[in-house]
Amino acid sequence: MEQSRHESIERCIEHAKELGANAIITARMDSDSIATSMQEVLTYGTAVVIEKEE
Repeated sequence: MEQSRHESIERCIEHAKELGANAIITARMDSDSIATSMQEVLTYGTAVVIEKEE
């Protein structure tokens, strides 16, 4: 499960980068049993561009 959670987070980060974001806010994780030996892991959040205020 730890490896699955890590992979889910990494995929979320990569998708945000593809969208041009440099941060993710309100990140959440969810998991659900698909079968007795299978688990679904989902990571989601809001991809944003953080800029330094001048």
